[in-house]
Amino acid sequence: METLVRIAEALGRFSARFVPSSFAIAVLLSLLTMGLALGWAGAPAPRVLESWGGGFWELLTFSMQMALVMFTGYLLALTRPVRALLERLAGLARGPRSAVVLMAAVSMGLAYINWGLSLVASAMLVRFVVRRQPEVDYRLLVACAYFGLGATWHAGLSASAPLLVATPGHFLEKQLGVIPIDRTLFSPFNLGLTVAVVGGLTLLAWALHPKPGQAVRVDPAILEQLKDFEPPLRPREKSPAVWLDFSPLLNVLFGVLGLLWFARHLGLNGGWKALNLNVVNFLFLTLAVLLHGTPARLLKASEEAASVLHGIVLQFPLYAGIYGIFKATGLTERIGQLFVSLSTPSTFPAIVYVYSGVVNYFVPSGGSKWAIEAPYLLEAARTLGVVPEKVVLAYAWGDMATDLIQPFWALPLLAVARLDFKDILGFLLVAFFVYLPLVTLAFFLWG
Repeated sequence: METLVRIAEALGRFSARFVPSSFAIAVLLSLLTMGLALGWAGAPAPRVLESWGGGFWELLTFSMQMALVMFTGYLLALTRPVRALLERLAGLARGPRSAVVLMAAVSMGLAYINWGLSLVASAMLVRFVVRRQPEVDYRLLVACAYFGLGATWHAGLSASAPLLVATPGHFLEKQLGVIPIDRTLFSPFNLGLTVAVVGGLTLLAWALHPKPGQAVRVDPAILEQLKDFEPPLRPREKSPAVWLDFSPLLNVLFGVLGLLWFARHLGLNGGWKALNLNVVNFLFLTLAVLLHGTPARLLKASEEAASVLHGIVLQFPLYAGIYGIFKATGLTERIGQLFVSLSTPSTFPAIVYVYSGVVNYFVPSGGSKWAIEAPYLLEAARTLGVVPEKVVLAYAWGDMATDLIQPFWALPLLAVARLDFKDILGFLLVAFFVYLPLVTLAFFLWG
């Protein structure tokens, strides 16, 4: 374990010195894409510039869909029923080892439902568990709270790429058509691999916990700072406006109508096969409105939930600009030809998986990165005769693999836990080196 700590500290120092902000990476990638379009694809400079600027606004719908995944998941995590459920779950732990096993399982389970929900609810669960089990290794507990972002989110119900291609009108529909989720998320391969990964990482969490007396306990000062969401107080004055804002009437009406629409939509469109990004976001927004109880509480929670959206709002237009260059300059065909030359139909899914993971370390956004990679990956798959659903799943699993060792999405969790990424990276590296060969082998066999 001491070796892992030294590795974690070294990687933390490296990242702090050499890895810039996510915005800086997006700008550098834009410049790199322009250079490739000019030099490799032979596109004239005016076309490159025009395709870059014109592409900024081509993915506005997709950007809003991604923002709502995070926003609705965060909103739901702040509701009373979810908090009560988390407190009850925390009581299931009977010791330090069972505490980290519980955290790993819950994190991955929540991420399968919604990655925004997992980030926030797992951070809340850390508070409840460490208060009941102060002997638990606090670093490992927080690391296990991050397992869901690296193991299950892009295989579950808020998966960017699989849900996008199942959504009518998505930006690749002319090239790809609409692929229902029974061919991706609910396929036997995806479900089986998800179960295997969840089981493996849950057992790993149990094995990683230090012996009694060697665990790093939570700092009492940190425990004191772990505060909960505080709903607004009802004003003393009585008025129709105050009554409406602090009455459950409107939330209940909205929630009932939303659930009726959701049930009818599934009934008319083939059940769970009808799920896509818009339907999932609608369901989570409906549940958040219903469970928050009053407009006043919902609005207060919305302010907190909106505070984590700045990265999506700022960076997605830049990635849309990169997508515009790929689409309009011939760069898609060039990179597609490169993939064809390096792959066979049987090895292509595994190569896409590894490639997607490498790129994700530098562009940690499954949604925006799909817009960049999808055109040339799908073109290569078409040439090789690989069905598109294999590309979608290989991309999805590779995209979340390196989330385990990438700090971008861990920032909300770390802010709540009052830790640095280097404090948990040693444990996450071990999980990564168990996870990576398992999933790589699965895609080779599937191919």
